[in-house]
Amino acid sequence: MTQPLSHRQSASIKDVAERAGASTTTVSRVLSHPEAVRPDLRQRVQQAIDELGYRPNLAARRLRQQRASLIGLIVSDIRNPFFTEISRAVEDIAYRHGLRLILCNSDEDPAKEQSYLELMADEQASGVILSPTLELTRRFRAGQHPFPVVMVDRAPEGSTPSDLVLLDNAPAARRLTEHLIAQGCRRIALLAGSRSSTGRERQAGYEAAMRDAGLNPQVVALRPLAAEGQAAAATLLAQAERPDALLATNGLLLLGAWKAVREAGLAMPEDVAIAGFDNNDWTTLPDPAVTVMAQPTADIGRTAAELLLQRMAEPGRPPRRIVLEGELLVRGSSVLRPSATVTPARPAHPAASAA
Repeated sequence: MTQPLSHRQSASIKDVAERAGASTTTVSRVLSHPEAVRPDLRQRVQQAIDELGYRPNLAARRLRQQRASLIGLIVSDIRNPFFTEISRAVEDIAYRHGLRLILCNSDEDPAKEQSYLELMADEQASGVILSPTLELTRRFRAGQHPFPVVMVDRAPEGSTPSDLVLLDNAPAARRLTEHLIAQGCRRIALLAGSRSSTGRERQAGYEAAMRDAGLNPQVVALRPLAAEGQAAAATLLAQAERPDALLATNGLLLLGAWKAVREAGLAMPEDVAIAGFDNNDWTTLPDPAVTVMAQPTADIGRTAAELLLQRMAEPGRPPRRIVLEGELLVRGSSVLRPSATVTPARPAHPAASAA
């Protein structure tokens, strides 16, 4: 009969195997790939683990494996719902494949980003999904890290030395701008994030649409923070000839712009239209709701995780560049509502028109 282990410091994998009537190999398989073990045996092993309070030595297990069971995710700003949703999608894939995930937030700081990349190397990560700073996109080269890298949202300059998952940034910004122009807007100011290649690509799309329409671009480059967007928008709206539309290159700048319009006591879209990137939850709450270019954030995260898994399995395959399309969601903040349309009064009878 198996003796209780209360007098021992901790249970071992051998103890679990004896209690479950299984081999240590089976116990290891239940811990790493439970789907590969038949249900009744898996249940017996799990019951033994629970009864003995067994905790595997993860560090020792990693050393025994040919590759680490860990991947990293480095995002530029976890406060941005765009990156929150991507993180959730990556975590779902990692969990499904029995991988542990380390999530890091670089705050668009190259030094902080570099420290996290070094951490991933120290932890012997199998791979990293990365939203790079502008500095890294300029100096990134293939093979500079001891693990494969999949970049999301932002691409390195020049050739493509790594797997990429991106939005069609310039065309998406062009579509947003052309929508505002079609609504009659002519003085469209852009609040553009200055710390990423994404902001610059969206600025390029905006400028192209403005030039094609014979209009003058007005760009304010700033850090992609709501407070920065609000301050910049407030300054623009205080001008003698204020913009008749505000366009923002990310969801935080869009939120700041919306707050500035409200605080200025201006009506949307009658006084100033507003539109931007990212279909965050808050954009549907105001009246009118806010026009956005919705990014397929869940698809971006899932695709990046799947590319990393493929790269881990086939290190030598050519890099892939996957570009996803955004969806333009036209809402009231950029379209004149019928109740606000001015129509000439109809005369009561024909004689009245001569007055």
